[in-house]
Amino acid sequence: MNSPSERQNQPQDVDLLIRPAWIIPIEPAGLTLEAHSLAIKDGLIVALLPDADARQRFRPRQVIDLPGQVLMPGLVNLHTHAAMNLMRGFADDLPLMRWLSERIWPAESRHADAEFVRAGTLLACAEMLRGGITTFNDMYFFPEAAAAAAERIGMRAVLGMIAIEFPTRYAADADDYLSKGLAVRDRHSASPLLNFSLAPHAPYTVADKTFEKIATLAAQLEIPIHLHVHETRHEIEESVRLHGARPIERLRRLGILGPQLIAVHAVHLEPGEIELLAHEGCHIAHCPTSNMKLGSGVPPMAAVQARGLNFGLGTDGAASNNRLDLFQEMRHAALLAKGASQDAEALNAHTVLSAATLGGARALGLDARIGSLLPGKAADLCAVRLDDWLLQPCFDPASHLVYVAGREQVTHTWVDGALAMCNSVPSRIDISELLEVAGLWHTRLTT
Repeated sequence: MNSPSERQNQPQDVDLLIRPAWIIPIEPAGLTLEAHSLAIKDGLIVALLPDADARQRFRPRQVIDLPGQVLMPGLVNLHTHAAMNLMRGFADDLPLMRWLSERIWPAESRHADAEFVRAGTLLACAEMLRGGITTFNDMYFFPEAAAAAAERIGMRAVLGMIAIEFPTRYAADADDYLSKGLAVRDRHSASPLLNFSLAPHAPYTVADKTFEKIATLAAQLEIPIHLHVHETRHEIEESVRLHGARPIERLRRLGILGPQLIAVHAVHLEPGEIELLAHEGCHIAHCPTSNMKLGSGVPPMAAVQARGLNFGLGTDGAASNNRLDLFQEMRHAALLAKGASQDAEALNAHTVLSAATLGGARALGLDARIGSLLPGKAADLCAVRLDDWLLQPCFDPASHLVYVAGREQVTHTWVDGALAMCNSVPSRIDISELLEVAGLWHTRLTT
């Protein structure tokens, strides 16, 4: 029988040991590690330590060597409408309000049912996993169908309990939307991969009474409020005309501002509004590609960063981007901030990587579980090849991830320690099924 000291020195059993060329843990900030391993057991990160120490300390059931690759936390897509993957390219080259009123809302009134949402979300989840995204924050109708798709493919999701004043196939009015959303949340309360938010669509589609109810629910349930705000100048002008205040001031009066608020887009911010959002502990979901494509504008992200206002990155939906690609968002976010502020040091590579991981997790209230590679957190990870000849030479892996590499270099993703994509192929769904779903809905939307 082994003595206590002998047992203490015996290797610890773990499920998986990953040995990449580099690891970027996000916490501590700005760190890139070489010759380190990550140990995983029961879906959780056990340790991050030098390779030599890992070989002595752990007895892994499986070892995955990733030479030439960087391992980092899975990316967090802080704002999307996943089901709208079925409308990729359906309404291009229009400004926001025409895009909505002339193309998107009419198509949704004809087609957006539970089957549409399940199919579109399944396509979106596969695309996001292929690009290193392991968590998405969704806003759309029929969240029950979105939940089914996310759980089938093994992806972490925060599903919005949408509220809007006009009727759709999903619900009749704002109270009906919220009632149905809360019922879905109750049914999935035990799911390890699903969380929920309150998702009033926008100040121009939600009444004061509904916002007041949402503020009360958010406080009671301790969940985020996921809301489009200050996306266009027209939205702000209409708010002043109808309510006598800019949207953020109206939201302040209604009790919406606070650490629970994820302000999506937040393109047109005055200095005092940045100060107010920071003072209230709000978060911003920055969607640079969608903002550019819809002609909405460029938000003052250098000023947002300087004030210490937390932000994450979002793709928006595939109907307005047209990719669910956070590598593209990281590059665009960094370059736009530098160009708009005329400061080449604004939003450096490590800052943008943190926004795409820990910043999004923090906004969702999930930063104790995901967003960085600290022991005890869930093993939500992605691995990215940096040894492709097109990417050479590589002097700084963090810089390469933001300015050089793309989602096509992502090889593996893990969610809760489970392999969701291996060698660039989804693990839990056949690509032929995805193509069949896309073809079916293309036909329905064009006939």
